[in-house]
Amino acid sequence: MSHGPRSGLAAVSSALLAMSRHLEVRDVLKTIVASARELLDAQYAALGVPDDHGGFAQFVVDGVSEEQWKAIGPLPRQHGILAAMLHEARSERLADVRKDPRFEGWPKAHPDLVDFLGLPIRDGDEVIGALFLANKNCPKPEGSCGFTAEDEELLGILAQHAAIALTNARLYERSRELTIAEERSRLAHELHDAVSQKLFSLRLTAQAAARLVDRDPSRAKRELQQVAVLAAEAADELRAAVVELRPAALDEDGLVATLRTQIQVLDRAHTARVTFACHGVKALPASQEEAVLRVAQEALHNALRHSGADHVDVTLDRRGGGAVLRVTDDGCGFDPQAVRRAGRHLGLVSMRDRASGAGGTLTVESAPGKGTTIEMEVPGG
Repeated sequence: MSHGPRSGLAAVSSALLAMSRHLEVRDVLKTIVASARELLDAQYAALGVPDDHGGFAQFVVDGVSEEQWKAIGPLPRQHGILAAMLHEARSERLADVRKDPRFEGWPKAHPDLVDFLGLPIRDGDEVIGALFLANKNCPKPEGSCGFTAEDEELLGILAQHAAIALTNARLYERSRELTIAEERSRLAHELHDAVSQKLFSLRLTAQAAARLVDRDPSRAKRELQQVAVLAAEAADELRAAVVELRPAALDEDGLVATLRTQIQVLDRAHTARVTFACHGVKALPASQEEAVLRVAQEALHNALRHSGADHVDVTLDRRGGGAVLRVTDDGCGFDPQAVRRAGRHLGLVSMRDRASGAGGTLTVESAPGKGTTIEMEVPGG
C-alpha cells in the first residue's frame, strides 16, 4: 500500500525489481498495480486482463479493501474508458472521468474516481491489459488533472516492463502445466505397473485355486481368500489412479500436502517403503515451493528406480525462515565423483539448477553400499 510519493530512478528500479521477482501471473499483476500506485502516489490503481467475451479474465485492484471489493460486485465489463484503452490502444489522462462522454457509471459501492490516468499494456501489437490510476494525492486546481505528462511517461515505462513480466509469467505457467502433465504421465505408468503386478498375481493365485479344488479343498479355500485380498488391493490402486492423478495443485494445496499425496501414491506403487514427515514448515514463495517439489520428485525417482532401496524417507523441516528437504534411501549408493567423471548425472545437474534458481543449495552424500541422501535448502521469503 502507498506510503507517500516516490520519484526518481531508484523508485522505478524498485518497482521493476519487484515485478521480476514473481513468476505467478496473479502475483505479477498485484505487484504491477501496487508499484504503479505507490510510484505515482494515487489513491486507487487497477489492472484488467481482457478475455474474449467482452469481460476480464483477471482484474486486480489496489487501494480498495476486501470488504469494498466484495460490495462492488461482479467484475466490470469492457465498456467506457476501459474499452477505449483496450480497443483503441491509447493512453487516457482526464481531469474528471465522470464528465467524459464515454463514462457509463459504476456500481453503488464503487469508490468515487475523479482524475484519471490509464494506458494499455502491449505485447507487440497485442493489447494484453489495461492499467489505470485514479485520484492523485496532490492539490488540483478546479478542472485540472492531478496526473502530469511526466506521470504518463513514467507509467508508460512501467507498462512496458509490466508487459515483459506478464508475458514471462504466462510462459512460466504454461511451462509448469507441461511439466505437471509429464509428471502425471509418469505417475500413471507407475500405477499401471503396480496394478498390472497385482492382477498378474491374482490370476496365478486363481489358477492355483482351481487346480486344488478337487484334491485339496482347504488349501484351495486359502488361495481363494488370497484372491480376494489381491482383488481388493488392485481396486485400491485403480481408485488411486482415478482420484489422485490430478495436476499437482501447489497453489491450492501447498507444498506439504502435495508432497504427502504424491509420496502416498509412490508408497503404494513400489515395493520399497516410502515415508514422509514434516516439521514446522511455513508457506514458501511459489518459485521455491515449485523447486522443492521437483527436486523431491527427481530424488525419489532415482531412489525407487535405480538404488534398489528397501526404505526411502522424505523429510521437510523448517530452518530459519526457509526449509530443508532431505530424501534418504538405504539403497546401493554411488560415488558422486565417479558419476561426474563418467558423464552420467542421475538428474543431479537439473536438481542443482533448480536449487540455485530458487536461491537455494543442494548437497549429495552417497557412497557405494552406503545409500544416498539428497539435501536441498531454500531461504524462504
